[in-house]
Amino acid sequence: MSEDIKKIVKLPATVTVKKFGELLGLSLGIVITELMKNGILATINEQIDFETASIIAQDLGFEVQEDVVATDETMTLEKMIEMLKKENESGENLQSRPPIVTILGHVDHGKTTLLDTIRKASVAAKESGGITQHISAYQAKKKGKLITFVDTPGHEAFSAMRERGVSIADIAVLVVAADDGVRPQTKEVIEYLLAKKIPTIVAINKVDKPEANIQRVKQELGENGIMVEEWGGQTLCCEVSAKQNIGIDDLLDSILLIAEVEDFKSDAKRDALGVVLESHLDPQKGPVATILIKTGTLKEGQDIIAGSAHGRVRRIEDFAGKKLLEAGPSTPISLIGLNTTSNTNDILQVVSGKSIARAEALRAGTSGPIGRPGELNAQKIYKAIGDEKIKKLNVILKSDVQGSLEAIQQILSEINSDEVAVNYIGIGVGNTTESDVRLAQSSNAVIFGFNIETTPVAKRMAESSKVEIKNYKIIYELVSDIKNRLTEMLPPTIERTDFGKMTVLALFKTGKKDMIVGGKVVSGKIAKNCLIEVMRNDAIIGKGKLINLQQNKVDVDEVVKNNECGITFDGETKIKEDDTIVCYTEEVKKKTL
Repeated sequence: MSEDIKKIVKLPATVTVKKFGELLGLSLGIVITELMKNGILATINEQIDFETASIIAQDLGFEVQEDVVATDETMTLEKMIEMLKKENESGENLQSRPPIVTILGHVDHGKTTLLDTIRKASVAAKESGGITQHISAYQAKKKGKLITFVDTPGHEAFSAMRERGVSIADIAVLVVAADDGVRPQTKEVIEYLLAKKIPTIVAINKVDKPEANIQRVKQELGENGIMVEEWGGQTLCCEVSAKQNIGIDDLLDSILLIAEVEDFKSDAKRDALGVVLESHLDPQKGPVATILIKTGTLKEGQDIIAGSAHGRVRRIEDFAGKKLLEAGPSTPISLIGLNTTSNTNDILQVVSGKSIARAEALRAGTSGPIGRPGELNAQKIYKAIGDEKIKKLNVILKSDVQGSLEAIQQILSEINSDEVAVNYIGIGVGNTTESDVRLAQSSNAVIFGFNIETTPVAKRMAESSKVEIKNYKIIYELVSDIKNRLTEMLPPTIERTDFGKMTVLALFKTGKKDMIVGGKVVSGKIAKNCLIEVMRNDAIIGKGKLINLQQNKVDVDEVVKNNECGITFDGETKIKEDDTIVCYTEEVKKKTL
């Protein structure tokens, strides 16, 4: 096939070998042979990724384009929030919508249990490592009115995810444990809530515990800028026990009261705009996105984009998995129909069916599969480390959802070391594919996966190319592995212990690499098998080892101050009378992070 008449083929993000052959119009035998030439063993029903398919197609003489759709302008979270403000100011077609609530609090203060009690479903039991790993969203009903909850992790390592949860919420519920009070993490949340002027309700939890001190909590809140109504402030305060189901109704009533005062509205008649909370790859359903509709109505069958992903709405499910034909403002949904996973905070938009051919715009964008530009700030930061003294652990990080990637990176970013660092070669959502293995092989990287699997093709490639792949179900086990590897890379420290000094009085034997000398111990002690420094006029002139020690011509293990002794010195330095012998030991110790 000549350069002038190369056939153009559009390839999706992933494709089975059989479908790949059909797209190329070539027999499976030719395709599989070409894959094998590139060291890839794949059956006809196994999937290969875009990068692999692209290489094979080009080798076979095709020009490759990625099968993507276009939009004129990328919608960001900031642009959407600004658009929603203008929409509310216009007053056109506005209808009341359920309030969007986020519950924030310290990791041990009962946030997840409170959420669990509200929605009457077990969340905590399903969590790996006891931390809510993913943001989720759901709705509760009180007095016939819906309340939408956006769930954000409470652990300090997840502050970026927490902040994101607040930025898309109308009301914040700040959970503080009655037996523990305001913690540093609670203060961090309060500062953010006050800065953003987000309507806030305080939920003092665990009031049933004997050591509960509600007045102390209210005092600490006041000291940090949150003044409750009882103390003359404006902030509603509810005393609750999530475990005992005490005060939950009062909390929901307070949320509805604020919603009534604030009167949250949006235009349900327009095309939907939504925020991607999470996305993951489901083995049966394909890419699944958790989306919160902020305004407008999303309907089945509409053409949509969300960041670099595109597709058509094939199925909408509510938080309980029930199928919906459409979803209005403040509705949290699971969406099936996108061609790939979106990033957290990507904006879902309804687009015209004619908006096709987005390849160039997407490549200039800020999101996409592993190895593409603009992936993550941390990646750029670590790649910019120019100091060759820093040892780097090359890592490819894969996860089921974007939020987990952020969490892992945030925890690892807290490692402070001038000697070792994590060097992110690639970061992405989805299972480990052959492209990841190829990248790991060329960069000598280890692939770390969280809540994902390795495709059969990638697994075989990794085994043959000796690429290490480590998959984990608990974030802290993954982080611990990386930390241990970094610790192993740290250069050891040498700890020296001085024992004593001896002044040389006589020379008995001088060999090529050893000497026998006699002298008097002037400080400390001289010990057998210690290391020796030879000093002359206060300057070190050589080093060696003491291999034999005698006192009164009898072998001994040590000789103390003010006693004379003879030593056998192993070393190339030529010792003279009046030289000083320093006896010491060195211990090699491993550093820790």
